[in-house]
Amino acid sequence: MPRRHIRVTGAPEAPLRAALTALRTELGVSERFPPEAVPAAPTLPEYDATDIPLFTIDPPTSTDLDQAMHLSRRGTGYRVRYAIADVAAFVVPGSPLDAEAHRRVTTLYFPDEKTPLHPLSLSEGAASLLPDQPRPSALWTIDLDADGRTVAVDVRRALVRSRAKLDYAGVQGQIDSGAAEEPLALLKEIGEARERLEIERGGISLNVPEQEITEHDHTYELNYRAPLPAEGWNAQISLLTGMAAADLMLEGGTGVLRTLPAAPDGAVGRLRRTAHALHIDWPHHVSYATLVRSLDPHRPHHAAFLFECTTLLRGAGYTVFRDGLLPDITTHSAVAAPYAHCTAPLRRLADRYASEICLATVSGGAVPDWVLAALDTLPKEMADGTRRAGQVERACVDIVEAALLKDQVGDFFDGYVVEVEERRPTVGKVQLESPAVVAPIESAMDPLPLGERLRVRLIQADQGAAARVRFAPA
Repeated sequence: MPRRHIRVTGAPEAPLRAALTALRTELGVSERFPPEAVPAAPTLPEYDATDIPLFTIDPPTSTDLDQAMHLSRRGTGYRVRYAIADVAAFVVPGSPLDAEAHRRVTTLYFPDEKTPLHPLSLSEGAASLLPDQPRPSALWTIDLDADGRTVAVDVRRALVRSRAKLDYAGVQGQIDSGAAEEPLALLKEIGEARERLEIERGGISLNVPEQEITEHDHTYELNYRAPLPAEGWNAQISLLTGMAAADLMLEGGTGVLRTLPAAPDGAVGRLRRTAHALHIDWPHHVSYATLVRSLDPHRPHHAAFLFECTTLLRGAGYTVFRDGLLPDITTHSAVAAPYAHCTAPLRRLADRYASEICLATVSGGAVPDWVLAALDTLPKEMADGTRRAGQVERACVDIVEAALLKDQVGDFFDGYVVEVEERRPTVGKVQLESPAVVAPIESAMDPLPLGERLRVRLIQADQGAAARVRFAPA
């Protein structure tokens, strides 16, 4: 599921940063690891692939580098080599570090910093695919035809060495100017081919923009940063690998899939009301997928709607199977195909297990006992960790929105009622036209008019870790 990217700048003692620090304390979120939770010295793989000139593409400040790639032509098609950090080489099953990873489940992202899944000595050091450093990896080789369709897949443990740490803006600039050499220039060619196949199969990629909150004279301003095309092309390589992993596991009869049923009608109806509130034309004959592809994340109202589109992905879960007994649901409705999380093991627990299953399936060996032993409890662990990440995200959004509105208590706004509680029709949520905020609203007596425009008054904008924004009908 695309994460809501919110970035906060300013001094640590600024009220908004202080509220985020207080939130981490309240939630018991700490970067500190138990002293005994230390990475093991890895056994390096026999297969040496350090001659492949891999490169990474990440935000410029990132140092927890999960993936490195190399792209080349293969006849009329393409070859994608995709190295994934081999976290299992450093984490001994049943060790204190393994136990701590199972407790944390995912890296938690706050607008001002992150709380990692693994110690920084591992996630930003020994296991990270930093340039010019030999690293153990799960090296995927995926051959594509001229249309970008998968024709062959291999994955094996390999020693790799990235040659360059690239960032999205630099990659976009090189490709747009024609200065990119073939391994990088092919990112656009392959990425666009995979995007066409995504449309063909009915899949949807949300180009969720980044929100940036900046402080000016003790007030806060909200801006959006639209993703670059290179970010979408890069995501298609990860998506390609996740789909290949799912197919391998289904073929082998044991695996852990990322699944998502079709969105319920009620969720789609709420999203239609949000589109109406944000003045986005969504004719009834236009599908959700078609609408999403027409949106321009550079436009604030479209950006706000893309954030709300992520609500349709909240039903995603992890589905395990073994011994050839396939589950009832094997697909992810947004991907429109079977899909697995396997490309971000530094930041997500399940990926370590998916990678091990794929390695065993391709080699013809048995899935390790420590992987099989964890499968039954893994979905609940991931659900609990994902729920916690969602709690963090919602609390951060509340804090940011309270900061944006703190000086406007008593002011009037135009909005639309996008949600009303079934048992309490006087309670719901309102989507403001500007700023693009969704917040609780409560009427003293009358039921809220679901889907209708409403003049509202801000009656509460509390700052701090327990931030709360609340409106009432004007």
